[in-house]
Amino acid sequence: MTFESVRLSRVGGVATLILAHPKSAFGPATWRELPQALGELGDVRVLVVRGERHFSVGLDVAATAPLLAPTLGDPEKFAALVAEMHAAIEGLAALPIPVIAAIDGWCIGAGLELAAACDLRICSAGARFSLPEVKLGITADLGGLQRLPELIGRGRTAHLALTGEPLDAATAERWGLVTEVLPNAEALYARAGALAAHLAALPPRALEGTKRTLQDGLSHAESLAAAVEWNARHLTPETLKLPASKS
Repeated sequence: MTFESVRLSRVGGVATLILAHPKSAFGPATWRELPQALGELGDVRVLVVRGERHFSVGLDVAATAPLLAPTLGDPEKFAALVAEMHAAIEGLAALPIPVIAAIDGWCIGAGLELAAACDLRICSAGARFSLPEVKLGITADLGGLQRLPELIGRGRTAHLALTGEPLDAATAERWGLVTEVLPNAEALYARAGALAAHLAALPPRALEGTKRTLQDGLSHAESLAAAVEWNARHLTPETLKLPASKS
């Protein structure tokens, strides 16, 4: 299927989803097409998400405003509009495979909230991160305020969200928002490809179980029990990787 706002390609077990809006923004087509693209992943083992000139500069306000204006003051209509955006980001987060965000340039607002829904985040030295919704009179409502405290802590999330000030790549790494900073976009995408290939070679059920356990939100004891149950259901002699005997 051909999409207007995203491009999906695949090499072996690794798929790459490029956020291809001409303004590097998320317009109405993005929220409609992203779930459709995810529905085409099939037996893909790892997904890399990236942008073109920028990862994303956030919501395409000009394209979204005509849809948003009639809903203001009507909580039910507003929630119905935002539900489509939620479905796209939550659908990405719910994938049973590892998702890597490869971030170059700006990662703003909805772009940062989408990146927070990925499992791994790496960036180029030129990446910049911002959650500036308060400057527009908006409370961020696409999952960033829920996910970012788990990634960088409540205090740092509060600083990011209440001030709207941008972070550079070095600060993002120090805060734990990203785990690696590469020198430039070329190095970033090469590293994302290598990391994806590494993950794609690992047992998929072990990856899925690890991701589910990290996301389950259960109490300590409940999460332990769930991880044990997952292994009991899915571990097989063929997938169990034991070191060679030294007899």
